[in-house]
Amino acid sequence: MHSRSRALPGSLQTALPLVLAVLVALLVTRSLGGAEGLSYTLAFADPRTHVVEVTAVVPTDGRGEVELFMATWTPGSYLVREYARYIENVTVTSPDGAALDAVKVSKNRWKVASAGHERVTVRYRLHCRELGVQSNWVDAELAMLNGAPTFITRSDALDRPHEVRLELPPSWRQSVTPLARVETGGPHHFRAPNYHVLVDSPILAGNPAVFPFEAGGASHLLVNLGDDAFWDGAAAARDVERVVVATQELWGDVPYERYIFMNVIAESGGGLEHDESTLMLTSRWTYRSRKSYLGWLGLVSHEFFHTWNVRRLRPRALSALDYESERYTPSLWIAEGITSYYDDLLVHRAGLSTRAEYLERLSRSIERLQKAPGRLVQSLSASSHDTWIKFYRPHANSQNVTISYYTKGAVVAFLLDARIQRATAGKRSLDDVMRALWKKHSGDRGYSPEDFRRVTTSIAGTDLTPFFAAAVDAPGELDYAPALEWFGLEFKKATPETRDTDGEKDPEAGDETPGDPKKPKAWVGAVTRDSGGRLLVSRVPANTPAFAAGLDAGDEILAIDRYRVLPDGLERRLEQYRPGDRVTLLVSRRGELLELGVTLGEAPRETWKLALSAKASDEQKKRVDAWLGPERAKAAKPPAGAPVSGDRSGR
Repeated sequence: MHSRSRALPGSLQTALPLVLAVLVALLVTRSLGGAEGLSYTLAFADPRTHVVEVTAVVPTDGRGEVELFMATWTPGSYLVREYARYIENVTVTSPDGAALDAVKVSKNRWKVASAGHERVTVRYRLHCRELGVQSNWVDAELAMLNGAPTFITRSDALDRPHEVRLELPPSWRQSVTPLARVETGGPHHFRAPNYHVLVDSPILAGNPAVFPFEAGGASHLLVNLGDDAFWDGAAAARDVERVVVATQELWGDVPYERYIFMNVIAESGGGLEHDESTLMLTSRWTYRSRKSYLGWLGLVSHEFFHTWNVRRLRPRALSALDYESERYTPSLWIAEGITSYYDDLLVHRAGLSTRAEYLERLSRSIERLQKAPGRLVQSLSASSHDTWIKFYRPHANSQNVTISYYTKGAVVAFLLDARIQRATAGKRSLDDVMRALWKKHSGDRGYSPEDFRRVTTSIAGTDLTPFFAAAVDAPGELDYAPALEWFGLEFKKATPETRDTDGEKDPEAGDETPGDPKKPKAWVGAVTRDSGGRLLVSRVPANTPAFAAGLDAGDEILAIDRYRVLPDGLERRLEQYRPGDRVTLLVSRRGELLELGVTLGEAPRETWKLALSAKASDEQKKRVDAWLGPERAKAAKPPAGAPVSGDRSGR
């Protein structure tokens, strides 16, 4: 079929998008009666190259020089990521196309000799091939863009409007973002009232499946982008809705009108919260595994909980945004740890997990904490403060000297919740603390560590200073006894794994008995991995036989007692020994062969699996019901059958 339309000259075809961008920016500015904003065009000429061509029209207010900058980190992910490293070929021209000088004056700043022109055009190439919720990814199928690693802006114009227009490949039908749509600018034209909203608004483009629902008087979207053949998006959206309702009920307030769950199915993981959206990465296989799916629902719950706790209720140090420098606070355990406590809890309260499944997930956090040697070295407040230089930059000894404020924060939140309930005879809980903190300190006010403790003490009606001193301000073991006693819980006793000398499980060791104590499993304690057919040591936890023997991260284990050990054979080989046996490890360390004598230990028998005690009283059972909500039937899971397609209408 031949088109009757006449093709535009090549030069006009090239210039037209820029002209339109300038005109739209001027029209919006005049309609608002404010200073002229910035306007961006993002072109995906060949997304297979992972490159976005960015054209930005930047007003100068007639100045002779303006300074541009790019953020070095993005709020919610506390690491300086140096986004300018993805920028290529920055050029600046005047309105008539003449080249202007643009000098890079620091790692993320440029000075432009604007020569009195009212606006300049900045062009650059952006390489997008980092599959993370804090970064950008572009390929033939989809684009996932975040504001901080995408947009160069004028350093003194953050409060001005920022327009974004996407030029999508022909095979991509839709773009989704919490940014407001510019109705007169085409289907992929959006506007942010300022740079802060631009950074807070991820953009997805491609052919997503969109599933809308209403809750709490607000509209919501679950957007699945990527290979969703194994996902029943409509069913997942119904489960997400139940999490949303449970969370809204806890807070008693809905501070948004529209919220988007951006679920990129790209064989990765992670999530990052925003005011009116969250960006998540997951796998195509997540939906068909109940354990993995509950983990995904926990991620949904975690990021959505941040709509209140972090996005609008945050430590005071994070209230004033600085996109180029670290913002230190000892309160990230409140922002992230308490959120980590509530994520699985709200999935359970929504009726999507059984009580046993919830206790299993809480137990997993406790076990991770109790197996981390760093719990005896670093305090929870210090972990929060040092996240910028430690948490996201682990090294070989990190496990021995640091602790996660996510993991320990969640466990401390559980213990704190029990303390409050116990102190108030079950009349108040951590729920009440979070609601009170929301009323007093949400918005620009923020909260200090003292504010949080003051509110908590007021709700509990008792002095919690000793609790915070031991659990938050100092390293060391936590006291689980008060929480276990209050709820009638207990840690299940360990059943050590036992083996015959031929490596088979001892047939006389029944499922409910400790087995033959003379044949417990031998243990070396190092964490290993298969790296291209080599058995490499990844980590050496303190207080293990490997640590005592001098085994080091990076060592390649070659043999035990002169017999070769294959990458997948270490556990089977250790079955031939008993705790206390002395063996010789042959290792390669930076190419040198070494023999290390190791006295094998006994695999730790401690388990941290919570369960309701058989001796729990009726009163304790009522407390558990009040805490977790009534036990509900297990949520139905989709059958393993044909792929299910979603609604791609774009509503």
